[in-house]
Amino acid sequence: MKKGLAYVLMTLLMVGMITPSAFADDVINEKLGVPIVVYGANLSDDEKAAVRMELKVADEAEVEELSVDGNDLIKYIPGGDRNARMYSSAKITRTEEGEGLVIQIATPDHITQVTADMYATAMLTAGIEDAIVEVASPKKVTGHSALVGIYKAYEVSGEVLDTERTDIANDELSVATKLSEKVGVDKDEVAKLLTEIKQQIAEQKPATKEDVEKIVSEQLSKFNIQLSEADRQLLIDLMDRISKLDIDFSKLNEQLTDMASKVKDKLGEIDPSFWEKVKEFFRNMADSFKSLFS
Repeated sequence: MKKGLAYVLMTLLMVGMITPSAFADDVINEKLGVPIVVYGANLSDDEKAAVRMELKVADEAEVEELSVDGNDLIKYIPGGDRNARMYSSAKITRTEEGEGLVIQIATPDHITQVTADMYATAMLTAGIEDAIVEVASPKKVTGHSALVGIYKAYEVSGEVLDTERTDIANDELSVATKLSEKVGVDKDEVAKLLTEIKQQIAEQKPATKEDVEKIVSEQLSKFNIQLSEADRQLLIDLMDRISKLDIDFSKLNEQLTDMASKVKDKLGEIDPSFWEKVKEFFRNMADSFKSLFS
């Protein structure tokens, strides 16, 4: 009898400790909508299942699932290839205004060109400011199609994106990946360079393309990055286009600075040994209850 009572009390205690956190995320946000998962259209069934697992789709209370193909590509990125093969996929969870962007690449070994910071800078250029975005691919890809999926998810959720901005954002992503590969500059340094140039554009409000060129030259010198004349002109042309957009660049540095901490807070980056410690805790607690009531 005592042993049975002990196990009942132990079970109640364990349920009381676990329930609040275990089910805290199983809530549908009626204001912002459910997470939207957008798959690359060229995924096989097995690859799609693998992506669903990487993006933890089953952990959500409810999701909306879509696919993105070449028709979406040319809609959001004028001049894109309708026949492009799309593999990289994304899960987008909208957040409250002011919470910023949190980007997690769930399969870093398979997204070979685009970094989390590159996604963030491009999304802000496109006009997307508050969201948790997770990106995955079952095979090695550049990661560009995930950005198209993010655009599609936003329009499905009721937002309207300016195609001029999405086009420039895609060009920004292309320039960033080109510089990191061709010039041999670290990918994170490229993202910082683009961020700093935007920040200076926001502060100085250049009136002419020559003013933009001066800002670009100063930042290249600051980061000690040497570009060919063609690549340098490519960067100047991009930033001149960006300078003519109505963007609040003042948010950019702050969002990128605390991105790492937000990933841990919101996406639950946990030490792999954590669950073993939990199991050990409950084993010890069970032993204590047994000895108490025996």
